Amino acid sequence: MGTIVLSGTVVLVILGFGNHTWWLVAVALLFVYMQYGRGGAPSSSSGGSSGGSSGGGSGAVPGSYRAYRDRRDKQAKWDRRYRRERPLESRRQARERKG
Repeated sequence: MGTIVLSGTVVLVILGFGNHTWWLVAVALLFVYMQYGRGGAPSSSSGGSSGGSSGGGSGAVPGSYRAYRDRRDKQAKWDRRYRRERPLESRRQARERKG
């Protein structure tokens, strides 16, 4: 996805030499990609100063592990609910996975 956005930006910049509106479109494309295109919303810093990085020198977004844990816990909750509400179907799926 990143290579497509970068190549599209280069094309828009080249087109911008004839019409400067294309440069604005290229900047808007990069802005939208940086805000929404990287898989996670970087504006998740609502935790204040207590949400510091918990790992070593990993260089990742500090809230990414917390978001991962939230997604994992939510998925586990739905899996438990599914097994509780549909025991026959969950047993059949478990048998198919084993054999």
